[in-house]
Amino acid sequence: MTNEQRMMIVSLRKKGQGYMSIANTLGISANTVKSFCRRTEKKGSGTDFSVDEHKCKCCGKPVLQAPGRKEKKFCSDSCRIKWWNSHLDQVDRRAIYKKECPGCGKSFSVYGNAGRKYCCHACYIKDRFGGGEDE
Repeated sequence: MTNEQRMMIVSLRKKGQGYMSIANTLGISANTVKSFCRRTEKKGSGTDFSVDEHKCKCCGKPVLQAPGRKEKKFCSDSCRIKWWNSHLDQVDRRAIYKKECPGCGKSFSVYGNAGRKYCCHACYIKDRFGGGEDE
């Protein structure tokens, strides 16, 4: 691969083109383009192929974005879970259900489980298997 081809690969990747389109444009193998891009990114040569700089909301690492796809906000699942668990006040909880317990009659709220019936385990046992003052 010539230096001109290397420079073209870098400029086309910065514009958001994929490996196949670059390979077709330059007339070389897509695997050659892919290998060059990965080697260049690992060396840390300052070549960033993403169009915009996106950083992980949790750890601040750069997050590689796929063109034409939804924006990624986290670098990994562990960062996503860690961030959401530490920012519970910012979570939009839409799945809160108001229920009435058939065991004790109290009203209670449930997050995420629309099928839940009882407010606690004791009410479940009492209503399901009897006990208490009904015996």
